[in-house]
Amino acid sequence: MDFILKIWRQENNTAKGRFENYRLTNISSDSSFFEMLDILNQQLVDKFEVPVCFDHDCREGICGTCGLYINGRPHGPDDAITTCQLHMRKFKDGDTIVIEPWRARPFPVIKDLVVDRTSFDKIIEAGGFVSVNTGGVPDANAITIPKKNADIAMDAASCIGCGACVAACKNASAMLFVSAKVSQFAMLPQGKIEAKERVKNMVSKMDELGFGNCTNTGACEAECPKEISLSHIARMNREFYSAKVL
Repeated sequence: MDFILKIWRQENNTAKGRFENYRLTNISSDSSFFEMLDILNQQLVDKFEVPVCFDHDCREGICGTCGLYINGRPHGPDDAITTCQLHMRKFKDGDTIVIEPWRARPFPVIKDLVVDRTSFDKIIEAGGFVSVNTGGVPDANAITIPKKNADIAMDAASCIGCGACVAACKNASAMLFVSAKVSQFAMLPQGKIEAKERVKNMVSKMDELGFGNCTNTGACEAECPKEISLSHIARMNREFYSAKVL
């Protein structure tokens, strides 16, 4: 398969960025998107040109470090995947593929396609800790939790913090990410002790860092690689209002 890649290049966070075009030929349809970029970078290195910087680690859809805006969609033209799980068979031979970094003020560009997502870390840090008793490991059945609550908490905890929800939202809202992190503790007894301070601090930090408000369009849920539900945003709002009033 042959492709024309239109890639955002930016030397650093203060430099003016621009799109540059690259042509690739004989790419296997079974190649992953990052394997295709590896091939491009090898060709650039062979020509003593600067390779394209992009973020990745596990390449298994687990770590959340990968994240590219591809042809107008976070993570590209497929559902419930990260960029590293996208394969070239999702494109047509001869396609022009536009590749950009996340576009959000709280995610400043570091270089090329790499953005600084430490704002998510700051929100997690603002959430504080969960009180646990020291000593031996308690029996697994010592604290009974309804299966429904446990399932909701586990679904929320599957969020990998990739930032696709922010990239998909026209307001660059981080509410799906924050609500998932709030829900994973709010549904469990271990998270109840600091629940009020946690939700107030995390929402406050989210606003402080410049993330926008929820648009209610559902774009975040549609593009989330872990299919985190919008219902978590409703739960976070209830937790927040309860913490403010009570």
